Amino acid sequence: MREREPNFQGPSPLLYLLATPIGNLEEISPRTKNIIEQAEYIACEDTRNSGLLLSRLGFDKKLISCHEHNEEQVSEQIVRLLNEGKKVAYMSDAGYPAISDPGSRLVANCLANGIKVATVSGPNAALNALASSGLDSTHFYFHGFLSAKPSERDTELEQIKNRKETVIFYESPHRIKKTLTALYESLGERKAVIARELTKAHEEYIRGNLKEFLDLDETTLKGEMVIIVEGDKSQPVVSEEAILEQLKSLLDEGLRSKEAIKKTAELLSVNKNQVYSLYLANFKNSLNRRR
Repeated sequence: MREREPNFQGPSPLLYLLATPIGNLEEISPRTKNIIEQAEYIACEDTRNSGLLLSRLGFDKKLISCHEHNEEQVSEQIVRLLNEGKKVAYMSDAGYPAISDPGSRLVANCLANGIKVATVSGPNAALNALASSGLDSTHFYFHGFLSAKPSERDTELEQIKNRKETVIFYESPHRIKKTLTALYESLGERKAVIARELTKAHEEYIRGNLKEFLDLDETTLKGEMVIIVEGDKSQPVVSEEAILEQLKSLLDEGLRSKEAIKKTAELLSVNKNQVYSLYLANFKNSLNRRR
């Protein structure tokens, strides 16, 4: 374990990760503006997009291009600047860096070199969509973008399909129809929500199920999208052996047959009649004694 040092105290350099608007420019926070103002360099996914955002906010900063294809190399430059005492912040095109966006390799490289990392809160498409989806948000699993390769995508979905949590995907307009088809074929007819153009003028939530989504007009599905899908609600298959084992355990504890049958059904989430039938077939000699 490394020696502890609070992020905003001590001599170690600090990289700021800045969450940027996913649509509405007013989502930018005063704290984000303050960090930008203090920064000497802004590393960013796309200098054109970030340059336009900074210009609209009234900032003129030195920009460092740090994207998917050069992140490993450029992160070394950023580490060097931070170790020289320069103030550097990193932003992706929209939302949080490193969340289905470049930034994770930069973070890892900074941490490996003793540089601390702090995230400045801001907009996040996945959480916006989940909160307004109406689907269960008690537990959720964020997957982000599925692979563009059908075989890899199908493998991912096979690993996801039995998750009980609500599942969150990202998708772009040119792949949306193929992804919706793959989701239906793998996950079945589940409740789902498509959230698109979040916080923009044409923000829309499309609510229904995965089968209904197959009939959507692809030309109306514009902008980056979040797909929220309910988790697997099917009941697990409980073997007769497991039911009998649970039933025997309760009978051995001294419960009457009626109580043991009822409690076994509740504990294993199975039909009470099924438990009763197994009881008659396997414990009939003790029926009168325990009734």
